Amino acid sequence: MPDERADPGHVQFQPGAPELALLRSALAPLRQLTRPVIHGIENIPASGAVLVVGNHGLLALDMPFMIDEIHRGTGRFVRGAADNAHYAIPGWRDILTRYGAVHGTRDNCRALLAAGEAVLLYPGGGREVAKRKNEHYKLIWKERLGFVRLAIEAGCPIVPFGAVGADDFYDIVVDADHPALSPLRLLVERFGGRWDIVFPLVRGIGPTPVPRPQRLYFSFGEPITTSQWAGRQDDTDLLRTVRDQVKSAVQRQIDLMLYEREHAQRKR
Repeated sequence: MPDERADPGHVQFQPGAPELALLRSALAPLRQLTRPVIHGIENIPASGAVLVVGNHGLLALDMPFMIDEIHRGTGRFVRGAADNAHYAIPGWRDILTRYGAVHGTRDNCRALLAAGEAVLLYPGGGREVAKRKNEHYKLIWKERLGFVRLAIEAGCPIVPFGAVGADDFYDIVVDADHPALSPLRLLVERFGGRWDIVFPLVRGIGPTPVPRPQRLYFSFGEPITTSQWAGRQDDTDLLRTVRDQVKSAVQRQIDLMLYEREHAQRKR
């Protein structure tokens, strides 16, 4: 496993022209199928440390579009805090690093915030990416409090966002909870693997893995300040209260975007 610490030279980061050109050329054909709609981009501060927190779409296929839209709208390139599983894959981890991501440890996130970076966090993590059949736009945050602790330590705001569209790219055919996969699950877990983040088997257009055309909606809510709680990063009751406040704000953005999409479809 590679060193989990972020390279000090990688803490403050802006993509170069070649990286941006490559990203946008890769996304260009799909932009015609997704036609992203953005609301509340002005809620992301133009500078300074901030946590951008929201929901993961199925297979996280919407994330590159959101990162690109934030950069187009604010000039900031949000920094991804990637799950351990990503950094176990040679080649892929190098691509993530090239686009500003870091291994999602608490120390790395602290370093990014101390450097005044905008950090993208998904409390649902890999489990929310690997959705089950009954988890359409469901927040799967469990009891995670770490992102609130980070924000209070840094005294930075949390900008909640909701993302809609990616969960409709595909139908889930078989998910990780299917009884037929139980023997494989036991084997994976016996050797220390994480079964909870195993991707589902999906189908998009017809029986193929090609995603269905689906408009993407991203909505950023008003920042939730944390500076008033300075020094209380170990107050578990407070952390839960703020976590629930952020979660409710994210859910509100999801609901607004689902309503907007439904209204747009009715007008056709």
